[in-house]
Amino acid sequence: MRIHWPRRVFAQVLTAQLVITTGVTVLATGLFLAPLGHSLDDQAMRRALAIAETTAADPDLAREVTATAPAARGPVQTAAERIRRATGALYVVVMDTRGVRWSHTNAAEIGRHVSTDPSRTLAGAEVRQIDTGTLGRSARAKVPLRDDSGAIVGAVSVGIAYDSVHGLLLRAIPGLLRYAGAALAAGVLAAVVVARSLRRRTHGVATADISALLDEREAMLHGIREGVVAFDGRGRIRLVNDEAGRLLGLGPGAAGRDLDEVLPPGRTTDVLAGRVAGGDLLAISGGRVLVANRVPTRDGGAVVTLRDRTELELLGRELDSTQGLLDALRAQDHEHANQLHTVRGLLELGRYDMAVEFVAEVASAHRASAEQIAERVHDPLLSALLVGKAAIAAERGVALRMSPATLLPDAVVDPRDLVTVLGNLIDNALDATAERRDGEPFVEVELRAEGTTAVVRVSDTGPGVPPEMRERVFAEGWSTKRATVASRGRGIGLALVRRLSERYGGMARVTARAGGGAVFTVVLPEALTPDRVGRGGPIAALPSSAPRGPAPAAGAAARQLTATGESP
Repeated sequence: MRIHWPRRVFAQVLTAQLVITTGVTVLATGLFLAPLGHSLDDQAMRRALAIAETTAADPDLAREVTATAPAARGPVQTAAERIRRATGALYVVVMDTRGVRWSHTNAAEIGRHVSTDPSRTLAGAEVRQIDTGTLGRSARAKVPLRDDSGAIVGAVSVGIAYDSVHGLLLRAIPGLLRYAGAALAAGVLAAVVVARSLRRRTHGVATADISALLDEREAMLHGIREGVVAFDGRGRIRLVNDEAGRLLGLGPGAAGRDLDEVLPPGRTTDVLAGRVAGGDLLAISGGRVLVANRVPTRDGGAVVTLRDRTELELLGRELDSTQGLLDALRAQDHEHANQLHTVRGLLELGRYDMAVEFVAEVASAHRASAEQIAERVHDPLLSALLVGKAAIAAERGVALRMSPATLLPDAVVDPRDLVTVLGNLIDNALDATAERRDGEPFVEVELRAEGTTAVVRVSDTGPGVPPEMRERVFAEGWSTKRATVASRGRGIGLALVRRLSERYGGMARVTARAGGGAVFTVVLPEALTPDRVGRGGPIAALPSSAPRGPAPAAGAAARQLTATGESP
């Protein structure tokens, strides 16, 4: 019958432990019995030696060996037999220097030569050995027999029956086996407990399944488009999948290290380490907006999942801008209806010259706004952003102004980064300025080039930023506004601005504006292409396909920009 090795992990462990426990018990028993047998042999030989030395110490025995002849009833035989019976020895043999027995258990052997060579003993040496003689196998000892002067006149040989030594060993085996059985039972019980615990932990999976599960786990973790970072109970990184490494900028050597060693201090590190509580926590890493969720594990560690929400955040902001434009278009629809009614009234009254002048004035205001922005900001994306933001500002009752120092050539390395910086700064400025109802609220934008460095400055007439909060406004997740579902979380815009500036090797800061309000300044070194800075005029820098007129939604903004009197 073929014995099959079990497939499940707990069964394999149980079987292996039982085999090992049994084997160790048998081996330990055997290793204990072997020295026990040698110890019993040594004790028997020492006992025989003691009897032989005691017998040889009798001075009368040496005199009788030299003075009498060997006889079955002689004094030597009588003394030897008395000692044998008293000590329980197998035999006590006294011999002369020729090896002739003077005593023996079997009287017929008296007067005959001994069966083993006595030369070493007769030469003065003590002998201990396990040997076989006429009475069978025994533990024996031989000592010289000396007279009063110390001369050797014979030898004494004492034997202990080897069967009695074996008897001692056999009598010790049952007790030893009981102890071994108790140890085996304890080992089996421990093996069963460990196997049951392992069965619960492994859910009864087979060994072959573990390898497949590990392969599937690796494929899943490194194949999903969501970052996963696992920590052990001491807070060290246990696992980082490919997406998490990309989002956090971690290399393959991050596993096994503390989080603070591989990531700089900041909100992202605090969120991953669990120092910030909550769900769907926002963090920024390398200019990316991440949503993190941390789930504790049973061993005291945790698993953190990361989702890249950068594109979603940008789309949301574009949606906000589009919504603002739609609101502005609705307002412009009413305004254009009023203007059409005015033109129709002038025509019906026959005031044709005034109608033409009114239409020319409105059209001139539209063109002046877009052309003013295009002449100062040559990059199409940035100029289009400013036109759209002007329309949104007009709808919110805020004037969007262009600083006289604004002049930015069409030499931007990555216009999308400047769009992110400028769009976030204007949005925050509009939010702050719209809260004021006194005076004339406005937001002023300045874009200029200093060599290959782009300088962005946005000032507003809002409440300003207190000195103690000027660093906190750039922190991830920090905002003075309450988060809503529509806002998708606050505290991201300015954090992105600072991260982008740091990525370019620049800086972002906020100061106070004279007369009240705040001034946000962002410096982006190497944001402009050196060979194109200062080349071409404002009109030449625009692509031929770029629109020369403003969007319809920019009507109110056009009037605001024109009203500032800031012609280039």
